[in-house]
Amino acid sequence: MEERKAGNQTSAREFVLLGISNAPEVQFLLFLLFLVIYVVTMTGNILIVLLVVANRHLHTPMYFFLGNLSCLETCYSSTILPQLLAGLLTGDRTISVPGCLTQLYFFGFLAASECYLLAAMSYDRYVAICKPLHYAVRMKARNCLLLVAGSWTGGFLGSTIMMALVSQLRFCAPNEIDHFFCDFTPLIQLSCGDTSLTTWVTLILSSIETLAPFLLTMTSYACIVVTILRIPSTSGRQKAFSTCSSHLTVVTVFYGTIIMVYVVPKNRTLRELNKVFSVFYTLLTPLVNPLVYSLRNREVKEALGKVLHTFFGPNCQQKLHRSQRGTAS
Repeated sequence: MEERKAGNQTSAREFVLLGISNAPEVQFLLFLLFLVIYVVTMTGNILIVLLVVANRHLHTPMYFFLGNLSCLETCYSSTILPQLLAGLLTGDRTISVPGCLTQLYFFGFLAASECYLLAAMSYDRYVAICKPLHYAVRMKARNCLLLVAGSWTGGFLGSTIMMALVSQLRFCAPNEIDHFFCDFTPLIQLSCGDTSLTTWVTLILSSIETLAPFLLTMTSYACIVVTILRIPSTSGRQKAFSTCSSHLTVVTVFYGTIIMVYVVPKNRTLRELNKVFSVFYTLLTPLVNPLVYSLRNREVKEALGKVLHTFFGPNCQQKLHRSQRGTAS
């Protein structure tokens, strides 16, 4: 760092994203893979949003949260994947400094909002299973709207404070970011000024925006598990667990990959695998959401069946019903 400060004080006007792999023979294969992921992610999440809006049977708190989560995942994928796909296809991996900071801003905003939103969804499942008699009062429309608005606002405020500090930094050559998108840690390493304040404030904000929602989510599911185990009948336990299994799967994938990327100490091997874990965190998590909720949720399947029946006739709906029976068995 001192050598960089002394030898090269030229301000960087653009960055070079080194990407996932420099091997030319795999660039097109990666492009096809990530293009499929992007198309499926966008299609699945937009479809869930449309189903939740159009189908009155899905106008419940759980699906209100799900619709917001799918909307968030759509924006989340569009923050990273288009730039990555363009770099893989054209070979031009440069990104301007304002473009990089914009990507970092929306990435932080949407990731923090997802943490809050997943916590709100876990609270919804906690009330539904542990306090069913209070569900109608606690999860009325106004409270659900406040929870969702608080999730988006919390992510917005934290990311805005972080960006206000990052935008004041001066970035010097070398301008290569050893990642496939503009993440905070590899970006801050390119600064030729004092980054201690920015680093500490970002660390505090990240802890608030991830640790607090994570603890709330885990507490909710601990209470849910205890309540389910107290149900005397096996069928009753299975029915209660099925109402939260989809959300629990999404939470496990989301926080599991976050822990691998940002919490686990980076020895040499893990540092080399960090990009692979980041792919799961940034690209595959938005893909998991529509797949999990569509494959494991009966009401979403029924709503989708009605849409297929309307546009494609009864044969598609019959096939969907058969797949439902197969999944249930």
